[in-house]
Amino acid sequence: MVIQKEKKSCGQVVEEWKEFVWNPRTHQFMGRTGTSWAFILLFYLIFYGFLTAMFSLTMWVMLQTVSDHTPKYQDRLATPGLMIRPKTENLDVIVNVSDTESWDQHVQKLNKFLEPYNDSIQAQKNDVCRPGRYYEQPDNGVLNYPKRACQFNRTQLGDCSGIGDPTHYGYSTGQPCVFIKMNRVINFYAGANQSMNVTCAGKRDEDAENLGHFVMFPANGNIDLMYFPYYGKKFHVSPRGGPGRWRGRVVS
Repeated sequence: MVIQKEKKSCGQVVEEWKEFVWNPRTHQFMGRTGTSWAFILLFYLIFYGFLTAMFSLTMWVMLQTVSDHTPKYQDRLATPGLMIRPKTENLDVIVNVSDTESWDQHVQKLNKFLEPYNDSIQAQKNDVCRPGRYYEQPDNGVLNYPKRACQFNRTQLGDCSGIGDPTHYGYSTGQPCVFIKMNRVINFYAGANQSMNVTCAGKRDEDAENLGHFVMFPANGNIDLMYFPYYGKKFHVSPRGGPGRWRGRVVS
């Protein structure tokens, strides 16, 4: 014999939900008394408080082993990589001299990139160093902080400094400046006690033909030893060899 379940009216369903939310006879809220809810809330408060405290303690212990100045683990590269600025996809800087929009973004990027090298900022933050030798600041068993980098003044970049430059780093005249930036490696002694020079050459014969004449700033694309070793980004901006300008210049 099949007994059909009696269908409840909409009003009955609403009344049952009201009674579930608050039952005036048993004084239960959503099926639990006030005491029951208090114990549950207390349990979760203690439980999540314990988890928060354990997480905070773990993070604090971990942070005691981490230096504010150098990474705990780092890969030592035999030769740091080089990058160019302005940074573009595939490292190709393609512009149309007559189309301002094609190179204006490069000019804005270079302005932002060179701002930390303004002479006034360098004078405030960095030291005047003796060229041709490493600027070592050893700890000798005691943390020697803060350390200071050697000054690299924007005016050293000559026609590629962008200071009072109506040619916008040469992009408006078809003689663009391209900057070479060395990637940062902490405690890296570059050059084996010999100053380094950036050289530019075409990879293929047709590249050599199209390369044309260029000028480097500083002279000969020199990267002086005084910008090494690198002690961390709290003290240094990246060392560079001359910018260069084609038919005009390269900047390292």
